[in-house]
Amino acid sequence: MMMKHKANMAMVLVQIFYAGMPLLSKVAISQGTNPFVFVFYRQAFAVFALSPFAFFLESSKSSPLSIVLLLKIFMISLCGLTLSLNLYYVAIENTTATFAAATTNAIPSITFVLALIFRLETVTLKKSHGVAKVIGSMVGMLGAIVFAFVKGPSLVNHYNSKTIPNKAVPSTKDSVKGSITMLAANTCWCLWIIMQSKVMKEYPAKLRLVTLQCVFSCIQTGVWAVIVDRSPSVWKIEFGLPLLSMAYCGIIVTGFTYWLQVWAIEKKGPVFTALYTPLALIITCIVSSFLFKETLYLGSVGGALLLVCGLYLGLWGKTKEEEMQKICEKQSQQEIKDVNIV
Repeated sequence: MMMKHKANMAMVLVQIFYAGMPLLSKVAISQGTNPFVFVFYRQAFAVFALSPFAFFLESSKSSPLSIVLLLKIFMISLCGLTLSLNLYYVAIENTTATFAAATTNAIPSITFVLALIFRLETVTLKKSHGVAKVIGSMVGMLGAIVFAFVKGPSLVNHYNSKTIPNKAVPSTKDSVKGSITMLAANTCWCLWIIMQSKVMKEYPAKLRLVTLQCVFSCIQTGVWAVIVDRSPSVWKIEFGLPLLSMAYCGIIVTGFTYWLQVWAIEKKGPVFTALYTPLALIITCIVSSFLFKETLYLGSVGGALLLVCGLYLGLWGKTKEEEMQKICEKQSQQEIKDVNIV
């Protein structure tokens, strides 16, 4: 049973780890850490964590790296890691951790549309599984919208002047800026998910592929950070939560979960990987309500329920589609055997 559902369990684990990313990142950014410097150190941690495993565990899978392939990996890193992460941390500076997690739930729908455009996913509206995938994506998107914009009565309200610093509650202007920036970050991330399935066919060594992307992203972000802010003081990181956040996001999120996602994309496709995104929001919402004293609204609960319904509906459609494909493959193999016998 565990072997049968190992891809599902892997993606649940990924989302649990992802839930900690906006929480710890919000702490680090709120304490004055430069967002671009944060990404640089995060990627550096990932490189140091992944390099030994990539070198020793995948020596037999190493493939020749042509200039064209290196250029492709460089561009994937620029779009999916460097741009996505830097935009994400600019956005989280202007939003709450829960809102940041909520806006990422556009990822399944964006990925689904991009997968259709790049012909990595098919939809048969005459079949129930095809309808389920479409409706699941729409319900998930609706849940994200409800969660982000529909308030209603508060269920847990912690806000008061003594416990909440001004920076913890973003203004309307900052929220709009943060949500637009987050949407751009999510779109870049969706492109990363889509492009992975293309590059993996040319370079099957997953750990080395992720490590190379982290190396390129570290270099790109370092250049970006120097251009934006040339003050040497921004590179000084004190021991404490900011350093812990960088280590967690680099080693666990970038290192471990990226590798799991690349593995899942190869096994199940990009849409399957993106469908699990709503789980991180629910975990973040619960923890953030207590850790950052964020207000929990009835609309948030309703949006979370819609997200879960969209998730399971989409997964049901994807599972049924795979079952149908397996049946068709078996029938084709049997027909070939029958022809050979005759």
